[in-house]
Amino acid sequence: MTPAPTAATVPAADAPPTTLRSRNFLLFFVARAVAKLGDAMLPIALSAGLIQQGHGPGAIGAALASLTVCLAGFVVFGGVFCDRLNTRVLMIGADLVRVGSQALMAGLFLSGHVVLWQVCVIGAVNGIAGGLFQPGVASTIPRLANDVQGANSLVRTAESLALLLGPALAGVLVGLFSAGGVFVAHAGTYALSALCLVLLRLPAPAARPAERGSYLADLAEGWREFRSRQWMWAVIVIWMVYMITVMGPQVPLTASEIIPSQGAGVYGLVNSALGAGTTIGGLCALRFRPVRQLRAGAVALLGCCLFPLTVGAGLPTAAMMAGAAVSGAGIGFWGVMWATSVQTQVPGPILNRIHAYEVAGSLAMVPVGQALAGPAAQLVGGRTVLLFGGVMAVLVSVALLSVPAIRNLRAVSAVPRAGNARGRPR
Repeated sequence: MTPAPTAATVPAADAPPTTLRSRNFLLFFVARAVAKLGDAMLPIALSAGLIQQGHGPGAIGAALASLTVCLAGFVVFGGVFCDRLNTRVLMIGADLVRVGSQALMAGLFLSGHVVLWQVCVIGAVNGIAGGLFQPGVASTIPRLANDVQGANSLVRTAESLALLLGPALAGVLVGLFSAGGVFVAHAGTYALSALCLVLLRLPAPAARPAERGSYLADLAEGWREFRSRQWMWAVIVIWMVYMITVMGPQVPLTASEIIPSQGAGVYGLVNSALGAGTTIGGLCALRFRPVRQLRAGAVALLGCCLFPLTVGAGLPTAAMMAGAAVSGAGIGFWGVMWATSVQTQVPGPILNRIHAYEVAGSLAMVPVGQALAGPAAQLVGGRTVLLFGGVMAVLVSVALLSVPAIRNLRAVSAVPRAGNARGRPR
């Protein structure tokens, strides 16, 4: 492999601010926090609302899968759009589409006439909009701050706090009003996110080529750059196993195990503990700066086995909350290490496309796991599937550590913005 790239010279006027207290970063911080707050309420609202309508884990999995399938399927195309067009405008438009989709979802649940296929269609629209939005996140953060790991840590902490508050808030709203009230609030979070992005003033992006190839050529270039980085595609391949066996089944099966016996409030508390743990993981990443980021992240992922294991074992609420918190800390720390590695190792002109491929690969197997959760639970029992997921979480961490390209990847301190798009770290 070629030596690790250094950041190309960036004109002073275009350089991102060195402080994480800048107006731009604070606006983006708020945008991500409020949008994630709504996203954290969504599984609770869907799970409680569909269970109240007489549906089981299969319907919950299908509803969640409709969003994830379309997000994973469209995000690759969204990456090319973000590289070719105005990223901020695309992100604002995606937020506004999701305001409308969640308002429609609110109407369904408030009316009391909930049809599963309609819920899935609205989820699909939401997923497509998310596919347009998500690629822009990766390229926006390096344009806001030189300290990319610090910026990712703070954004992750904001998102984690949202995960902490979102489930509990959703449980309260479901109890006081209905699942429809949660979707009204969810639409409002996207509206506030769009407003923050409208007020954002980004520095100029890295210069695009004067003459660009076709859309398909850009898509193909992104794929070539993605597959040329062994550390990246190896993580995604292993992560697909995690999504099928752990993350995919986790929401529908924990919901179906906890809500019928202990209520939506307890389910919200357990998920809030997951968010609290993720917050702790993000704050740890703000302080701890490992030379080999993915190695440290993979070690932290070992704790992710505890959430499915405690629920699968039928332990008391306090134990489930503790297991969720440790799992959240592991995934929070890993998330910062992974995002920082992608944003600092990949040159700016192709970052949106490569990020889109890694997001698509990461999410592609979630709907498979969600769709299989119901049948697997009927066959061997939901708790057995969750216990199996806990074992697989450990094996995934071991697999990540066993790949030299992953465990030996060294952190870089500068953001590659332009120039040699093919430069890759050892």
